[in-house]
Order: sequence, then C-alpha cells, then structure tokens
Amino acid sequence: MLRRDSIGGNQRPLLKRPSPLQNAPVATVPPWLKYLIFQIPGWIITAAVLAILWHWQMVPQWLAVVGFVGWLLKDLLLYPFLRRAYETDVKTGSAALVGARGIAEQNLAPHGYIRVRGELWRAVATPPDRVVNAGAEVEIVSAEGMRLCVRAVASDR
Repeated sequence: MLRRDSIGGNQRPLLKRPSPLQNAPVATVPPWLKYLIFQIPGWIITAAVLAILWHWQMVPQWLAVVGFVGWLLKDLLLYPFLRRAYETDVKTGSAALVGARGIAEQNLAPHGYIRVRGELWRAVATPPDRVVNAGAEVEIVSAEGMRLCVRAVASDR
C-alpha cells in the first residue's frame, strides 16, 4: 500500500505497525462471573425501585427486603439453566460438526456433497486419492470454512 506525501506528491510505502494487542494474553472470565456481572444492573434497579416504594410508604420495609432477596435468589436459581449462554469455548458452525457422521450424497472424488444432520455440506475426501462412493457413511475429520474434510467409515457388515 502506498501513501502520498502532502508536499511534492511523492509516494512511499505505508508501514503497518503491529498492534500492541496482537500478542497480548487473552484473559478468560469464568461463565459464573460473566453471569454475575450481567446481573448487577438488574440488582441496582431493583434496589432503587424497592427503596423508592418503601420511601413513599407503598410497601413496608420487610417486604422491600424480602423482594430484593427474592430477586437475588431468582438470579442464582436461573444460573444453571443459562450457564451455556455465557461459555465462550462453545463451537459453532462447521467446527461443531467435527467428529459427526454423515452420508455421501454423491461420489467424493475428492470433492462432493454430504448430508449431515439433515443439511447438505460441501466436502473433500481425505486422503484425496481415495474415492468415497455415494451412500457411504463418512466421518468429519476437520472443517475449513464452509468445507468439511471427511474420511470414509469402515462398515462392519
């Protein structure tokens, strides 16, 4: 990439400086802590609303305290059901299919299509010199973007 100087119009190469964050260690936050951090604004709002209601004498103090404790318990009881939403190492897309089995829709020589979990995927047979016949069971070895690398599964029939 070239950049023009403001004086004289000369072109010189644009040097890209490495970002200081490129090699920085990645901090992983445990899922329970992420969940807890996301609940704090709700706790603050709940406490403020209950404090206002108590101040205006719309609810007794004991009911405001019980309501706030109930709100906290609700968040703690829901965590086991919502934990997976806060996990970051969950595989999605084609990477989630690695290890799954499917059926070759056409001969893979070495490219073709397979059906996995009801979806049609582009696949490449490994090793590439081996042809996988249509209807054969295949196992997904790796995923490269939207293309799956598969190997034929030895049938025990």
